[in-house]
Amino acid sequence: MVVTIIVINVLIASILLYVARRIWLLRKKLQRINNTLIAINRSAGAALSGTPNAIYKGQIGIYQLKQRNEPLQVQIQRVRQVLSLLSIGQQAWQRFSFPNATFLNSRLGRQTPRFRK
Repeated sequence: MVVTIIVINVLIASILLYVARRIWLLRKKLQRINNTLIAINRSAGAALSGTPNAIYKGQIGIYQLKQRNEPLQVQIQRVRQVLSLLSIGQQAWQRFSFPNATFLNSRLGRQTPRFRK
């Protein structure tokens, strides 16, 4: 009976020793993973440390470009309006200054030029 108890105790001790060894190996593995993650975090932090300043400078640059671009947009709009008025004036000039041109061209077999917008 004593031998049976000793065998059971040795068996329990060896199972617990195996579990303790597995836990110890898992702990070491988790430490290595933790150290790797810390190193990655430090590297990423060092690499990204200047990012907020770069983003801020980029935002300032975009704002300045928009400020410089605004008067140019107004000028472009004015040029478009002037060109549109010139085109309308040209069409009116052709219609009213040569009213018989359509009649003469039809007699001579010519087509009246048509302008596209």
